[in-house]
Amino acid sequence: MKYYYLEPEVAGDLGESTVLDTAQHPPLVHKLHYVFDGWLGDNLLESFPCFIVTESAKEKLQLARFSGVKFEQVKVTTSEQFQGFYPNRQLPAFVWMQVEGIPGRDDFGIGQDFRLIVSDRALQILREIGIDHAKIEEL
Repeated sequence: MKYYYLEPEVAGDLGESTVLDTAQHPPLVHKLHYVFDGWLGDNLLESFPCFIVTESAKEKLQLARFSGVKFEQVKVTTSEQFQGFYPNRQLPAFVWMQVEGIPGRDDFGIGQDFRLIVSDRALQILREIGIDHAKIEEL
């Protein structure tokens, strides 16, 4: 099976309510707060070292029974910049996509360079879900 590096859209940053341990690299995140500064519409987003997906994307990923990924709650807010650019825009519900798989074996994993690695099968579903602004490179 082929595998790919996937660098999702970055639509924001970690918020002040994020709880993380910076004694290691990458930091270990215990609680995630994602603050949107903009959003081009992709259903998979990143802010190092975390990934979030829309609730509808999570459901499709779970139906496909991919290995190496689980989902948790995320606090989502918008910055003043976001509110200025998109005063009437409502964001869909998002969840934290925690990647815990082994790269090259599981459908989702994190490479030695801390980039997301996905299987061909996972990439096909992610493309259907909508990742138009992600950078994709064959492993």
